[in-house]
Amino acid sequence: MSDQRAELSWTEAGVPVSDRFDDPYFSLQNGLEETRHVFLAGNDLPGRFAKGFHIAELGFGTGLNMLTAWAEWERSGQTAPLGFTSFEAFPMAQDEMARALAAFPELAPWADRFLSGWNGQSCDLESLHLRVIHGDARETLGTWDGRADAWFLDGFSPARNPELWQPDLMAEVAAHTRQGGTAATYTAAGFVRRGLEAAGFSVTRSPGYGRKRHMTRAVKL
Repeated sequence: MSDQRAELSWTEAGVPVSDRFDDPYFSLQNGLEETRHVFLAGNDLPGRFAKGFHIAELGFGTGLNMLTAWAEWERSGQTAPLGFTSFEAFPMAQDEMARALAAFPELAPWADRFLSGWNGQSCDLESLHLRVIHGDARETLGTWDGRADAWFLDGFSPARNPELWQPDLMAEVAAHTRQGGTAATYTAAGFVRRGLEAAGFSVTRSPGYGRKRHMTRAVKL
């Protein structure tokens, strides 16, 4: 397990902010709706859900993206477990995740089950097989033996956390994506789009959530 932990401050509205990157963990407007817009709709989910589906993510954070996807997985009637692997360099403590997730009462049934089964690195439930790999994704992703159907690229802002958006890492994302798999992110930074294209994705710019004019969607060719 990483010995580096998340360093947090909290807004009056209960949104955690990374002191290290000076960036909130989710939208100040509505984190749940942002996740639905960017990561679910951006990957054409839940329409693509099927047995054996696997989501991978850069930046686990509070677990909000995972919970949102898992809730939709169950609501869509899937009976096999959703595979979900996330890469996180600075993990949050469980009580911090619980505090952040309390802002989304709609997800409380899933948050309660997740937190009850969470051991700090994994959570294996009947409908969810979650693994969070701690450490620098530039070092850990290359050793992962899985491939994803969809990627949630959710590192902190590229301007503040450029390490998680470099071309070499985007190439590793592509290498761990099934043919026809997708990726989505809230950022439309040019160097991120170019890195995804160089890695073998077809990249499009789409309307962003809230005050963000654009976001990025990608499909592996």
